Parts: sequence; structure tokens; C-alpha cells
Amino acid sequence: MNITDVRVRKIAKEGKMKAVISITIDDEFVVHDIKVIEGKKGLFIAMPSRRAADGEYRDIAHPINSESRERIQTLLLAKYAESLEEEAEEN
Repeated sequence: MNITDVRVRKIAKEGKMKAVISITIDDEFVVHDIKVIEGKKGLFIAMPSRRAADGEYRDIAHPINSESRERIQTLLLAKYAESLEEEAEEN
């Protein structure tokens, strides 16, 4: 599995959510609404989810194992940092 495109949309409002990211996998499959969240221990990603009938939120799409999650998170947080650097250079 190769992530072939990453699109970062930064959130302008104050709050814990910093960006929403869409990824394309192998130029064939897209996952939208991956969130970049500021947590107590730093930034992390939250996969797209929806609220179930019992009130709990459940991921709609997610990595199967922790190695895949870590690889995706590392890449997406790096792309988010790049977008911040590009924005700083423009200002």
C-alpha cells in the first residue's frame, strides 16, 4: 500500500482540531476526513468516524495494525508540518 497523494486543509478556528486530510492510496482509493488533533502529548491523527446508535463514535476506515497506523500518522503529520512551513514562508 502506497499513499500516492495527501491533501491538507488547515482549520482556521482555535481549538484542538488543526487540519483535515484526504489521502489517496495507490492512485485508486481515497479516504477523506482524517483529522489532525492537538492532544496532551502532541499531535495525532483521528480516522474518519461516525456516531453509532449507542452514542459511541466508530471509525469508518482505519488501519488494521499499529505498524500501519504509525506509518500513516508519521507521513500525515510530516505533510501537515510542511504545510505550516509553506504558509510561514508565504507570510
